[in-house]
Amino acid sequence: MSSRRPAGRIKGLGGVRGRPRRIVTLRDSDAAVLRRRSRPIRTVDRTTRQLVADMLVSMRRAQGIGLAAPQIGVPVRLFVADIGRGPLAVVNPRVRRRRGSQVGIEGCLSIPGVYGDVRRARAIEVEGRDLRGRRIVVTGEDLLARVVQHEIDHLNGVLFIDPGRLLRRRRRRVRRAG
Repeated sequence: MSSRRPAGRIKGLGGVRGRPRRIVTLRDSDAAVLRRRSRPIRTVDRTTRQLVADMLVSMRRAQGIGLAAPQIGVPVRLFVADIGRGPLAVVNPRVRRRRGSQVGIEGCLSIPGVYGDVRRARAIEVEGRDLRGRRIVVTGEDLLARVVQHEIDHLNGVLFIDPGRLLRRRRRRVRRAG
């Protein structure tokens, strides 16, 4: 018997079931939400937990590893991530420390088919709230650090393709069978 929580479960969600939401892309009429700074969440409540559940379902359905609330059209400071170690949700994240440097390829569910090399901190420490409203500190290195920084950029209205972020742009090539 494993003590591991089932995939898709996150502490504090309280059995709330998520439903998929449409991911906003740059070409959508409501894409302006991607370019605006999001507002803080005042109280972590059932509405916040439902939003997290919806975001996790939406992120997984799109085969992503991170999603910020503005990407589903909700301009609040909240992101979810799952790099294979279990889901993470952070309310009102604020970067406390950055360390080192790494360059890696990034993509974005809101900019389908576009990828590029982006320089990010190799390690990061972020303060925020969990789904019970308690203060948490999340530390991450390498891929987790990259995902957290990418999602916090979304909360600030910044995209990885913006000047000063993107080192080299790449387009995904679609290979045809046969």
